[in-house]
Amino acid sequence: MQITKDAVALIHYTLTDDAGATIDSSAGGEPLAYIHGNGNLIPGLERELEGKGEGDKLDVKITPADGYGEFDKALIQQVPRRALKGVGNLHVGMQLHAQSEHGVRAVTITHLQGDMVTLDGNHPLAGKNLNFKVEIVGVRAATEEELAHGHVHGPGGHHH
Repeated sequence: MQITKDAVALIHYTLTDDAGATIDSSAGGEPLAYIHGNGNLIPGLERELEGKGEGDKLDVKITPADGYGEFDKALIQQVPRRALKGVGNLHVGMQLHAQSEHGVRAVTITHLQGDMVTLDGNHPLAGKNLNFKVEIVGVRAATEEELAHGHVHGPGGHHH
């Protein structure tokens, strides 16, 4: 069976940056299970997996436009600490959820100086090329329940 819309694909992957540093990997664990064509993966990777089958291996370079987007300086802002009252132990790298004009957005504290906190609303991988080594270890039809829930059940997927 080939990977097509609404198929369940199980993949092992290693994601590296352009310097070769590993960002994420399924090595040594369960393969990632997802329903293809439902926005569960970044667009560029999903497009590259379309039509592939069990046993296929591929190396894919995804540009920011097909990954997590370009880095947007407009998503960086400084706010006074008092705007984050009730959030204890602020530190660089801390992730928070903030209300924006586009709904709830994850932001990361990137700098603390005096009373000011710098928040970055970009995805941590925005603006970066993403290099994937992928092995497809399984492909099957999604069940009606999986399609209704929008995620895979059973091994490699969600357990209710």
